[in-house]
Amino acid sequence: MAESAACPAFQLGRPRYDQGSFFGRLRHFVDIIDPSTLFVSEKRLKECIKLLDDYKHGSLPPGVSDVQLWEAQKIKQAIIHPDTGEKIFMPFRMSGYVPFGTPIVIGLLLPNQTVVSTIIWQWLNQSHNACVNYANRNATKPTPTSKFIQGYAGAVTSAVSIAVGLNVLIQKANKLNPATRMIIQRFVPFPAVASANICNVGLMRHNELSEGIDVLDNNGNVVGSSKIAARHAIMETAFTRVVLPMPIFVLPPIIMSYLERLRFLQSNRKLLLPIHSVVCLVTFGLSLPVAISLFPQMSQIEVSCLEPEIAMATDCKVVTYNKVS
Repeated sequence: MAESAACPAFQLGRPRYDQGSFFGRLRHFVDIIDPSTLFVSEKRLKECIKLLDDYKHGSLPPGVSDVQLWEAQKIKQAIIHPDTGEKIFMPFRMSGYVPFGTPIVIGLLLPNQTVVSTIIWQWLNQSHNACVNYANRNATKPTPTSKFIQGYAGAVTSAVSIAVGLNVLIQKANKLNPATRMIIQRFVPFPAVASANICNVGLMRHNELSEGIDVLDNNGNVVGSSKIAARHAIMETAFTRVVLPMPIFVLPPIIMSYLERLRFLQSNRKLLLPIHSVVCLVTFGLSLPVAISLFPQMSQIEVSCLEPEIAMATDCKVVTYNKVS
């Protein structure tokens, strides 16, 4: 009853929680990545879709609560692509990002990596990211497959090059003792993944710099296409892509370097991998929604900072643009 009382009135296609606050965005993204939606049956999915269709056409059965409608929308959005209307392959859903991505994170953060293992894990990570990005892409404006391939190739090349290069430098650093070398080596995945993410954003969205992106007034109407807003959007997205992997690839090495000093684990080395896996899973699961909640998807910019033709087209002092458009 308490949940029903606190539940906002249902709005089809709108977020349940306020996206203007960090806590609202956090609750929204916790729903988005909820792995329980991976186990929704086909029957339950059809029930949710029918319930939302009934609401849309004004034929909702009596007694259906807002909580039920929000839950139905959560399930549909987790499984069905909003543009194509088709089911997203389970490993590439946002709700599958943590459970299917954790084994790769574990592999990336294993100590004593060889050049071959570094290449394999970085390739697997960028391949998984590319598949998730493609499966959840904006399909309203068809993007050439060549552009995704270009972004994928650039991300893999930059990730592998930086990871291998740093590992070689660490191995050749004679002044470092083996323990220090191993600890530093564990932090290699972060700069490699962060640089690959920046490279991917740059390659995938470079055309926006020449074409611009839509900016919207207070009523949601497009007032023009701005190259300056595009530059801001790409910079914000690139910064977000650096922040995202930070807790996932930085916290586990710090935690494990502390745990490995415990006498219990020093005498029970077989427990290191299971504990390492749990640490990666928990850190990934807790850090991901926090990291992606830091910045709102819809960003604002003052009209005075944009092109003169944009300023002439609206009376608004501030316009909005989609950071990930």
